[in-house]
Amino acid sequence: MNQPLAYVHPGAKIAKNVVIDPFTTIHNNVVIGEGTWIGSNVTIMEGARIGKNCNIFPGAVISAVPQDLKFKDEDTTTVIGNNVTIRECVTINRGTSDRMKTIIGDNCLIMAYCHIAHDCIVGNNCIFSNSSTLAGHITVGDYVVLAGMVAVHQFCSIGNHAFVTGGSLVRKDVPPFVKAAREPLSYVGINSVGLRRRGFSSDKIREVQDIYRILYQKNYNNTQASEIIEAEMEATPERDEILQFIKNSHRGIMKGYFKSN
Repeated sequence: MNQPLAYVHPGAKIAKNVVIDPFTTIHNNVVIGEGTWIGSNVTIMEGARIGKNCNIFPGAVISAVPQDLKFKDEDTTTVIGNNVTIRECVTINRGTSDRMKTIIGDNCLIMAYCHIAHDCIVGNNCIFSNSSTLAGHITVGDYVVLAGMVAVHQFCSIGNHAFVTGGSLVRKDVPPFVKAAREPLSYVGINSVGLRRRGFSSDKIREVQDIYRILYQKNYNNTQASEIIEAEMEATPERDEILQFIKNSHRGIMKGYFKSN
C-alpha cells in the first residue's frame, strides 16, 4: 500500500487498496477511497475527501488553504468524486466560509498545471485542459470542456455541455450547450460535436440552435428573448435549462458574436 518514504498522518483514513508512491505527504483529516493511486511528490492536505479509483499524478497539491485573505482557518473541505484523474502539478484549494467546500464531480480529467480555487463546484465528466484556471466561487456544470489556458473570473457559471476554446478569458456566464470563443468571449455556435458524442439527436441539436438564434441573433435583449423562447418554443428539458440559466445568471451571460438577421 504505502511506500516507506511516503508520510501518512495517523489521522488520515486510507482505504486498504490505495497505492501511495514515495515522497508523498498526506495530512491529518484526509479520506481516500478504494482503488486510488497517489503518485510521488503529491501533497494532500487537511480536509481532502477523495473518492474511489482516482489517479493523482506527481506534484499535485490537493486541499491547500484558500488563497483568500478573508479565510480564518474554518473547518472546510475539498471533495473529489470517483474516477477522477488529476495530472501533474494541479492545485485545488479547499473551501471558505462561503460554500465550506470545493467540489469536483465524478469522471473528471484535470490536466497538468490547472488551478481550481476555493469554493468552486465542478460537475461530472468535465475535462479541463492544461493550465486552465478557475478563480473562487465558480460553478461549472456537467460535461464542460475547457481547452488549454482558459481563465475563468470569480463567481462565473458555465452551463452543462459548454465548450470554451483555448486561451479564453471568461468574464461572463457561459450558457449550456454552446461553444464560446474570441475576445471578448462570445457565443460562436452550438457545441454540436460534443452533443452528438453524448447522444443528442439531430432534432434536439436543431432545437437548441433555434433557441440560441432567438437569444443571440435577433436583436432582442435577454428579457425579450427569454419571453419569446418561452412563448414560441415547445417546453423541453433543454429549453427550460437554458431559460433557467439566463434567469439565475449573476454576472450576466456572454454576448453573441454573429451579426443579427
